[in-house]
Amino acid sequence: MFEMTRGDDGTIRLRGRLDAAQVELHTTEFERIASSCVLDFAELEYISSAGLGLLFATHRRLTDAGGGLTIVNLRPYIRELFGIAGFDRIFAID
Repeated sequence: MFEMTRGDDGTIRLRGRLDAAQVELHTTEFERIASSCVLDFAELEYISSAGLGLLFATHRRLTDAGGGLTIVNLRPYIRELFGIAGFDRIFAID
C-alpha cells in the first residue's frame, strides 16, 4: 500500500511502500507535480529501484524547468540507500 497526500504547506507526504507495483499506479500523480516541492519520507517504509527511478525522473523533469525536489525525514535505512545510489548528491536532503 502506498499513499501520497499534500499538506496545507504544499509538502507531499509519502506513506507506505513505493515498489514497482505502486509506481505503475502512481506515476500520473508524480507527473502532476509541476513545481519545486518537499517530499516528506517520515512514513515511507520502503522504496524499490522502480520508486527511486520515479523520483529521479520527477526531479530531472523539475530541474529542467528550473525547480527540483527536496526530501525530508528520511529513515536511516532509506538514507543509506540514497547514499549507495548517489541520490544524496542529486537531491536536496534535509
